[in-house]
Amino acid sequence: MSTTGTLTLSRPIQPPMLASVDASPAATPVRRISSQRLLAGERELVIQHLGSEYHLRLTRNGKLILTK
Repeated sequence: MSTTGTLTLSRPIQPPMLASVDASPAATPVRRISSQRLLAGERELVIQHLGSEYHLRLTRNGKLILTK
């Protein structure tokens, strides 16, 4: 430490790393599709997944509900 009160560090201080859901530099962007295109003018869509059926419904208030 010098007489002026400054501190000299041997290496720079690094800020802590924050956890990230998508930390991979080669991550591919998530595919997006509009609900209008997905529902194609209908109010309900059945999605088959691993032998089960899921119902995607458009409510009167314009919300989407997914149920099994």
